[in-house]
Amino acid sequence: MLVYGGQDRGLMRCVGQAVHESGGQLIGVIPQMLVRAGQRPDCLDVEIPCDNLADRKELMLAQADVCIALPGGIGTLDEVFTVAASHNIGYHAKMVILYNIHGFWDKTIEMLDDMQARGFIRGQWSDYIQVADSFDALKKIL
Repeated sequence: MLVYGGQDRGLMRCVGQAVHESGGQLIGVIPQMLVRAGQRPDCLDVEIPCDNLADRKELMLAQADVCIALPGGIGTLDEVFTVAASHNIGYHAKMVILYNIHGFWDKTIEMLDDMQARGFIRGQWSDYIQVADSFDALKKIL
């Protein structure tokens, strides 16, 4: 089962289609603004409508056991750090895994290491964000 942002473009579209075509259940949490813009995929098994991105993150996290971040943009960063920060505070114990395909997350990891070294992160950031540099590493973490 895949719970995802339900948008019909980019990696979300590719991953959603792959899950659907392989017989997996696809749950899309979709802000109604995207539905009105015609960005709702046709292959959803379950659609969970929401009003905005804050609702979307909350609903996706409620459905998820773990969060895997593929290469992405500002929205992906927002999701990664929302889940990590709420884990750090104690709202949940769900992990974020940065799927570091072709070193995509290397600069983010460097930034986290730098913040850690400067004392801006309590504990170890790796307590709530893990990194998988390969599919085998991802499977091992899961």
